[in-house]
Amino acid sequence: MANEPSTTSTLRLPEVLDLPAAAPLTETLLKSRGTDIVIDASAVQRLGAQCLQVLLCAASAWRADGGSLAITNRSPCFVESLQLLGIPADTFLGETQQ
Repeated sequence: MANEPSTTSTLRLPEVLDLPAAAPLTETLLKSRGTDIVIDASAVQRLGAQCLQVLLCAASAWRADGGSLAITNRSPCFVESLQLLGIPADTFLGETQQ
């Protein structure tokens, strides 16, 4: 029997998502597993590949669990970093729209 998300969590990303931020981000996301999550990226000024990988893995895990993970209020720097790293701009818009 699959676990269905029962609540929604909100996470505000820090300004700098570099290598040192990857482990704390992973830990925070793991604690939120099993809930729908909205991630606010409005403060992001730098997004590194390691944290992007954590976010992509989280999106995949939430999708596999049948939950929703959406990144909202994406700063221009966040969007530009996605583009520079080859990730489509519409990535992380949420998995509830099917």
